[in-house]
Parts: sequence; structure tokens; C-alpha cells
Amino acid sequence: MSRTFIFAKPNFRCQLPFEHEANDTHLTASKTNDFKLPAHLWHLVYPADTADPKIGRYEACSYFNIEEKYYELLGGSMTAYNDSSSLLLQNITLSNETMPCNGYIYDRSKISNSAVTEWNMICDHSFLVATSDAIFMFGVLVGSIGFGQLSDKCGRKPVFFVSLLIQVSFGILAGIAPDYLTYIIVRFIIGATTSGVFLVAYVIAMEMVGPKKRLYAGIFLMMFFSVGFMLTAVFAYFINEWRTLQIAISLPGLLFLGYYWIIPESARWLISNNRKEAAIANIQKAARFNKVHLDAAEINRLLSDEENVENLKTKETQENTTVTSNRAVSIFDLLRYPNLRRKTLLIFFDWFVNSGTYYGLSWNTNALGDNMLLNFVISGAVEIPAFTFLLFTLNRWGRRTILCGCMLVAGSALLLTIVVPEELNWLIIVLAMMGKLAITASYGTVYIFSAEQFPTVVRNVGLGASSMMARIGGILAPFINMLSNVWRPLPLIIFGSAAFIGGLLSLLLPETHNKPTLETIEEGENFGRKVDTRIERSNKDIFIVDNMENVPLNSNGNHPDKIQIKNMTS
Repeated sequence: MSRTFIFAKPNFRCQLPFEHEANDTHLTASKTNDFKLPAHLWHLVYPADTADPKIGRYEACSYFNIEEKYYELLGGSMTAYNDSSSLLLQNITLSNETMPCNGYIYDRSKISNSAVTEWNMICDHSFLVATSDAIFMFGVLVGSIGFGQLSDKCGRKPVFFVSLLIQVSFGILAGIAPDYLTYIIVRFIIGATTSGVFLVAYVIAMEMVGPKKRLYAGIFLMMFFSVGFMLTAVFAYFINEWRTLQIAISLPGLLFLGYYWIIPESARWLISNNRKEAAIANIQKAARFNKVHLDAAEINRLLSDEENVENLKTKETQENTTVTSNRAVSIFDLLRYPNLRRKTLLIFFDWFVNSGTYYGLSWNTNALGDNMLLNFVISGAVEIPAFTFLLFTLNRWGRRTILCGCMLVAGSALLLTIVVPEELNWLIIVLAMMGKLAITASYGTVYIFSAEQFPTVVRNVGLGASSMMARIGGILAPFINMLSNVWRPLPLIIFGSAAFIGGLLSLLLPETHNKPTLETIEEGENFGRKVDTRIERSNKDIFIVDNMENVPLNSNGNHPDKIQIKNMTS
């Protein structure tokens, strides 16, 4: 999230021809980046901003081609403006011909230095900022695949600390990158290791606690993420130079390397890899720390319970690789059957929208105006009540209710920015932060809701594909934010429309709260599907129902073929 400050874009204007002259007496003002100009000069040298025609706003990426003989007058008038020069300026023949910038002068009163000002990532090169963000998110996508598999094979602990070391090292390298190309390559690696650090840390937290406490562990972990989000603003408050800031926010990662002697390897991972002695040692160490006495019988019982869980996971993994026809499971199994396909596409859209909106709002605080630091802190702070809300409602209310409601609230808040006058910028910020709060809550819900929608045999495939859709949303988000150059509220309107539509479409998904876990493709296809007279035309499907009373007779007066009766419990 530090990219908000690293890519901070201050106000800027074209450097005028007389400001380029080496012997010009006013070159000192140019070198010190004196952004201000006398008011009478703006309308003479800069065209009005057609994208934002408000009085007093001028185009920053071009200037009028004024006759050469007036440059000296314009240069002199920067420091000495009187009635005589005023009369001469009135006689200047205004030109409609504009020239592209040959250089830029930035307003450094609030932002002294950033990657944008150093590499001039503005005007025709403004897409470079969005490209850097997109490459970072692509790195997150690649890392989620690679580091996830490595943690299953090599262990949670080594992958976490190796990822952390790589992330810190390349975070420092990003601060000394000599050019843009080097910087985005380094940032891709940082994005990849983000999955190795955060994703694996999340798995470690989940495997350290029992099933009843996993919700709390996950929520509190996300809350600390939000605290780190806000602390970034503290670094930015004291450090105005982007390279120093990049290095400063990377160095604290070295402190967490000390966790190597504190955090044990996951006992569940050790058991699943037949390393019982190491698992017993970790369990006994945890018991001593918590002053709990465990005798041999209790340890054996714990190991037995964990072995049963791991055996079940192994069975699920085997089921995930084959279906009844011994055919390899793939994403196409989710798209082959009509009801399962409909639900899968809806889930994909929800992941895409939630991720795109979340990152779009998180990265858009600079465009909201006013105090960028304060906006950033608020953007992180609103996540804490969002996670607190989930803590108290996720196991009480329906998943669909929370997902749909939060996405509708987010969409409504963002769409309301259309009718807010630009003068009430504080209200635009409030609505944007309401949208951020709601989308954070829905993003935290969609993972659980999706896992319960996919049957066991294709759950990993489904969640992996959903996560990929989320990363695609994150990749597109910075390019959507660029549309604020066309019309300032446009990104919020796009994110709001997508969130509102996603909330409405979520109503088409069946509720999963307090429902049995789906195991097979057939159960996944039948779940949420209304059984009616069309059942007789679906000879390829197996319908699982509570009892035969729920199944209508076909035209021959018989029940359809391939009906399986199953006692369903709630």
C-alpha cells in the first residue's frame, strides 16, 4: 500500500521556454521548482482544462505557442510586474496553437519527491504508474501459485522466512533502482513474495488453532494487516523522499526474522508428512508455555485426531484428482453442468469485483484530494470495523445476506458520489470510505461463501480459479483509476456500479450457512436447483433429494431415472 506515497502525483505544469534558458536570470526559480506563477500569466500561457472546465484550472500537459519576442517579457514579469508590463501583456496576440511539454515543474509544497516526479510519469507517460501496479499484482498471482505449493512441500516455516528475506532484500533494492524498468522488475518479485509472506502466515495461524477458533484467528490477522496499512502513513509523514521511504518500510521486516526462533513449524504439516516426533515436541513446547499438563494419552489422542483430519484431507486430495470416470479434474468440470456453471460464473464475478474495488479504493486516496495522509489513514481504519462486523455476524447470519448486503452498500455509497458537488469534497471522501468499509467486509465473506459453494472434488480448483479472477481485478484496478483524468468521479462510479451489480447477482446464489458440505459434482449441480417438471429432460444428471415426494412424476406417471434419496440434516 506504500505505493500511494511512492507514486504520489503533485500538481505540475509545463516548464516554459524562458525557464529552459541557461543564461536566463530566472533559471534559479526553475531549478528550485517554483511552481507558482503570477495570476495574469496562467491564462496567457496555459489552455483551460477541458476535462475539468472549472474556472481557474488549466491544462498541465501543454502550453500556448506564444511569439518568441514575448518570452523575455513573460520571464521578467515573473518577478517584476507593474502597470507598464500589464499594458504590454494586454497587447499579446493569443495563440490557439499548443505545444507539448519539454519539461515539468512540480508543486513541491506538499510532495517534495516521488517516483512520479523523478521519472516524469505524467501526461503521456502516466500509464507507467498503472503498469507498475498491474505488474505488482501479477507478481501476487504468480506467487500465490508458487509459494502455496512450496509451503505444502517444504513446510510453512522455511517458506515464510525465505519469502520474508527475499521481500526485505528486494524492497531495499527497489529504493535504489536506477530506472523504471529495474524498479518494476523488482516490484514484481516483491509482489510474488507477498503471497509467500502473508498467505503462508495466514495458513500458519489457521493451523495453530482449533476449528472453533479459526474465524477469530483469521479476523485478528486481517486487523493487524489494517494496522500495518495505517502505520505506512506514519512513515510517509516523517519521510518525504520516496527512495528513503521505500527502504524505511522494508527494513522492519528484518525484525520479524527473529520469529524464526519463536514460531514453530505447523504440527498439522508435520503430522501430514509423517514427522510425529517433531510434532510431539512442538505440542509439548506449546503446553509448557501455556502451563498446561499433557500426559502421553492426551498427546496420542491429539495425534490421532490430527491423523484422522489429515487422512480425510488425503482422501479429498485423491478425489480432487479424479472423478468417477477416472478423468482428471479441471475447471471445465465446474463449467460443464448448467447449475454449477451458473454459480461458478457468479462467484468468479464476485471475486473479480471485490478485489478490483478493494485495491482500486485503497490506491485511489491520492485522487480524492484534500489531505492525502489523512485519507490513507481513514482508508485503513475503516477495515477494522468491517472485520469486527464479520467477527460477530459471519457465523450468525447467512453468508449470502452479508455478501449481498455489503456489496450493495458499497455500490450505493460509491454511486452517490455522482450527485455530490465537487465543492463538498469531504462528502465524497466519506462516501468513498463507506464503500471501502463495506467492500472489505464482503471481500472477507466471499472466500468462505465460495468454499462452501464448490463441492469437495473440485473445491481447490474452484478456489484457485476464483483467486485468479481476484488478481485480474487487482491488475485492472490501477487502469480504472487512471480514468479520473477524464472525469474525476469516474473510477468511483465504475467500482460502485460493479459492486452494486455483483450484490444483486449474489442473490442468485444459494445460501450455504448451516448446510451440509457438498462432496460430489452431482451434489454441487443439484444444490440450489429447483426440481420441477423439467427434471425428466435431464437424463444425464443425478438428482439428490430429501424424499420422493419432492420429485414430480413424468409424463408416463413414473419417477425420473437416476434419483438418489438422501437424508439431509441442517
